[in-house]
Amino acid sequence: MSAVTMINCCLILGACLLSSQAVWSQRVRVEPEVTAYPNGSVNLRCEFTNSGITKLTQVSWMFERVEGDRHNIAVFHPQYGASFPNKGNFDGRVSFTQNSLENPSIRIDKLRMADAGRYICEYATYPSGNEQGTTTLIMLAKPRNSATVIPVRASSSEVVVASCEAAQGKPEATISWITTIAGRYNHTSVPERDGTVTVKSEYRMIPTPAENGKEITCVVNQRTQVEPRPFPLKLVVEYPPTVTIEGYDNNWYMGRTDAVLTCQADANPAPTDVSWTVASGQLPPSVRVDQNRLLVRKVDETVNTTFVCEVKNSLGSGKKELVAMVIESTEDPSSAGVMAGAILGSFLAFILVSALVTVLVMRSRRHQHRYSGDGEQGTYGNKTRLFGGKKANKNGAGASNNGPIYTYRESEPGALTEKCNDFPHITGSTPSAHDILLSGEMNEAKRRKFDALNDSLEDEEEDERYDRFSGLPPSYQIHGHEDECTPYLDDDMESQRDGSIISRTAIYV
Repeated sequence: MSAVTMINCCLILGACLLSSQAVWSQRVRVEPEVTAYPNGSVNLRCEFTNSGITKLTQVSWMFERVEGDRHNIAVFHPQYGASFPNKGNFDGRVSFTQNSLENPSIRIDKLRMADAGRYICEYATYPSGNEQGTTTLIMLAKPRNSATVIPVRASSSEVVVASCEAAQGKPEATISWITTIAGRYNHTSVPERDGTVTVKSEYRMIPTPAENGKEITCVVNQRTQVEPRPFPLKLVVEYPPTVTIEGYDNNWYMGRTDAVLTCQADANPAPTDVSWTVASGQLPPSVRVDQNRLLVRKVDETVNTTFVCEVKNSLGSGKKELVAMVIESTEDPSSAGVMAGAILGSFLAFILVSALVTVLVMRSRRHQHRYSGDGEQGTYGNKTRLFGGKKANKNGAGASNNGPIYTYRESEPGALTEKCNDFPHITGSTPSAHDILLSGEMNEAKRRKFDALNDSLEDEEEDERYDRFSGLPPSYQIHGHEDECTPYLDDDMESQRDGSIISRTAIYV
């Protein structure tokens, strides 16, 4: 037989022996792992299955805290009964649930953390020998969780601001932090004598007043907990007061009433004292202090000063100054908008009235230069100055009359008009419609009216003609009527006392 063949036979034989041992060990049925809590109870089950021709003689429970260190804690013999040899650690705490070899389960009461370890149920059989099964007891301990914030003073050095702890837990707990604050944390684990572990974590940062009241959360995670346990906290950073004065609007005018200044302080701990003073000495008589408010009943020259507010707490004090400026004005600024509106409205009204008056004056001036179109004797202006003599004698020379004759012809009611009939020795004259049309100052309706008048005069006095003054434009022609007034002669000139010579018949407009 070769060497290779011998090696193969040995391997096969070893495998068979191991298989047989596995089959035999499987006949002692136990739970691989059991968990329990301190001060509680636990059942460790064990039974021998499919015994067949194997004879069970005795069963024993052994405790192994560390590898190789075994101690008998319970023995059952069908003839001698139960026995508990270890009187130290398990005295009075171990018992069999059923007094039989087939089911030798035990119960352990008043569990301790030190009870954690391996428990071996071992059968003594014949002819197989000893067969056993091992159960591992895991002792669990719910940690006592806590978290606390540590009050600190504002500084530039890194200090511990919060602490979190999971005490006497098993297995060891883990701790984490949730926050937006810049900082760092560290963990420490301390094993306890009973087998538990205490875990502690601290959060460190540089505390400033801005971090006061900020949130930070400690989270503890451990096997005995259904879910992670959060502990929300708010940081406590202590600092002396920081003071501000509110309420001044730069509009303290003379006579103003009920002006208020408010002293605001940011401090931790809370302020214990607030005081108002002025830089010049005592407070003005027109002001009153109401806790952190300064009430000015009436603004006058005495409040044109520097006000000082000082706030104190257990860590120190802070103050703030405010310079109040009094404006020399007795008008209420609240009416400034109304006054401005009134002034603007008056200005716009003045412009409107001025424009209306200008239009009316221009229209009045245009009417004064127009001819009357009301059917009466036409006018050449508001006043016509006529110079003329009495009726001429047979020689052609009439009585001298150097005095002017005024004829008023106004278009307005009540105007005085002198007609030729009222002065029989003065030759009346009426401009023709044609001449008036030539003046260019009549509208279409008035021109048609004068054309009709001219036609009627031509029908009645076909042979009569109008004399013209030399050098006068057509619009100033004079038409004489011998049956009413003696006509003026074109050459009827007369010397005056001052040496001048004028026509006896003249029209001045």
